[in-house]
Amino acid sequence: MKRWDQRPFEIRNLFNPAFCGLVLFRAMQGYEEEDPRGIPFSLSLLTLPLCLHKDSREVIASSSRSYLLKVVEKNPQVQVGFSERAIAMLPYTFEGFGLLMERGCISVGDDGRIQTIPNKVRKSVTGSDETKSCQRVARIIGKEFARIADRATVYTTFGIRP
Repeated sequence: MKRWDQRPFEIRNLFNPAFCGLVLFRAMQGYEEEDPRGIPFSLSLLTLPLCLHKDSREVIASSSRSYLLKVVEKNPQVQVGFSERAIAMLPYTFEGFGLLMERGCISVGDDGRIQTIPNKVRKSVTGSDETKSCQRVARIIGKEFARIADRATVYTTFGIRP
């Protein structure tokens, strides 16, 4: 990973650690609505590739009342290139987590689950239409991951071997 000042302008804006951390935080909040124990680390790694990829985000947002497994089954284009996107997004995910930890916004339990710390991040979803969309889909993703409650099923759904 290149130093911050050596990254292209577009990368610095799109994969800003504060924004990536916010998207991760929203997914964790969504997960905790269904399962207060917190999101497993392995599932949190799938958040950014789903929320920041416009085609995936739009499919999930347009089917927010449907189960995630059915949405992916009906829209197999979400799976295309997903594993490569997930791998490419890992450094930005780790930067987002690093910022959240440094700011005291999350905690990691003994079982490896990540939980949000209340009142550390503003509850209102603000920003441009696109950033709001990313945050809303992150919450949907978090809730759906908690409803599925099986990491292997989630990973298999997106074509990744657990």
